[in-house]
Amino acid sequence: MREKKVIERAGKAKREGKAPSTQAGEFVHEEIEHGKEGKHGARSAKQAIAIGLSKARRAGVKLAPPKSGSAKTRQQAERDSAKAQSKRAPARKRSRATMNALRREGRQAVSHEALSRQARATASRRGSAGR
Repeated sequence: MREKKVIERAGKAKREGKAPSTQAGEFVHEEIEHGKEGKHGARSAKQAIAIGLSKARRAGVKLAPPKSGSAKTRQQAERDSAKAQSKRAPARKRSRATMNALRREGRQAVSHEALSRQARATASRRGSAGR
């Protein structure tokens, strides 16, 4: 599923000493492109970003679990990071079920407007000093 070029670009960012969030950005960008291409959709821009971050963790990017968020989300992030270490192939039936579920979702979540709304909301939460 993951495209080779995305992993290569993330690896290049790692070699250049970029932050893990920058490395993970390649996977998030890939996920948004998948939505725009029509490979699959998402319920919200936040979900598309979360899928990208999950893929990054599974590919070996050393992203810490989110400080804010539910315990379930943090546990899932830790599991994704642990999966990077295992050499086991993903379950075929589960992967197919996940993709089929995402294909049923809409494409509006990765529209220019939705992504802009998400970025503005996140920036406003960070405050002027954080921006």
